[in-house]
Amino acid sequence: MTPSPSWFRLFLLLCCLQTCYLKQTDPDDADDKARGFPGTETSDGVWVSTEGRRVLTSGLTTVFLPIVYIVVFVVGLPTNAVAIWVFLFRTKKKHPSSVYMANLALADLLFVIWVPLEIAYHFNGNDWVYGPGLCKVLVAFFYGNMYCSIAFIACISVQRYWAVVHPFAQKRSNAAAPVLISVAVWAVVWLATIPLFLYDQEVRVSNLNIRTCHDVTRPSQKKTAAGYFLTMGVLGFVLPAVVCVVSYVLMLKTLRNSMADPATGKKRRKAVVLIVTVLVMFVVCFTPSNVMLLVHYVHLLGGADNSLYGFYVAALCLASLNSCLDPFIYYFISEEFREHVRNTFLCRSERTAERMRVSFSALKYSRKRGAYSSESGNTHSTDC
Repeated sequence: MTPSPSWFRLFLLLCCLQTCYLKQTDPDDADDKARGFPGTETSDGVWVSTEGRRVLTSGLTTVFLPIVYIVVFVVGLPTNAVAIWVFLFRTKKKHPSSVYMANLALADLLFVIWVPLEIAYHFNGNDWVYGPGLCKVLVAFFYGNMYCSIAFIACISVQRYWAVVHPFAQKRSNAAAPVLISVAVWAVVWLATIPLFLYDQEVRVSNLNIRTCHDVTRPSQKKTAAGYFLTMGVLGFVLPAVVCVVSYVLMLKTLRNSMADPATGKKRRKAVVLIVTVLVMFVVCFTPSNVMLLVHYVHLLGGADNSLYGFYVAALCLASLNSCLDPFIYYFISEEFREHVRNTFLCRSERTAERMRVSFSALKYSRKRGAYSSESGNTHSTDC
């Protein structure tokens, strides 16, 4: 049985339409392929691929990212400034953890003060108008803060592990050691940011007529950029992450073995909650950004069109949230920090706060003693 001519003609028409649809290409896509994409360098800049144009002109980078950075700036600037004030001028005993937390707050503050430039850049359609030098400084502070934060969180993890597992050795430890370690961390991380100043961070995008800051890499410099960030991803994130995880796992094991003691059970449970909180914050803020960093530069080195570039940009933005979350971690970890913060906001001097603490302790002791005497008197009269 032969098909009817009308149905046969309709079938041929659908086949032709489908073939035309599959072969249809965006003029920009065809232009990209003619120029040998992704990322072709031209005489006046770089001609980015369709995926790159889509990300650079999307609401993700021009609306969502600057809003997140506004939150980071509004929350991170005052909280980190208060944290540094407390650690430097209100804390008398400089415990090792306090030294590392003060350095962590300083790293966060040094990043946050540059965030307004990032906000203006994204609101301006990812068009950088402040010159190549300032772009390099912004990029250096961004990655310097991230790797300093990771390093100091690793230091805090090791210090807390040592204090929990070896408390007596911790008391006999050298008080200058945390300061020397902190100086070493700053020196190593800032020396590691020097390569960021040696190649172009500001790149003109020819087919968008904008100048990007660190969002586009020149093809002639992709090996330099990929080699640097792959090395930093392993040494600056993977190794400290292993140190943090091992330290916290050993701490949790030690604390779990001492949970049976009712005298310290409540304090131990609180310590476990704090450990889990810090570990979750570390994983949420730094793991996506550094994993996507490695993936992005592997794609860039291999010359592949990275369809995950939007996730990479969003993950880097997520890492900046660490700068406004850290002060709240200090607040919950240290009871002494909480007390100093309250005294600072209430404009109490250390001497006034100490007198109030002593008076409250004496009142509390006298009440307990009176209650004990009352119970003793009641017991005596009952026996009589």
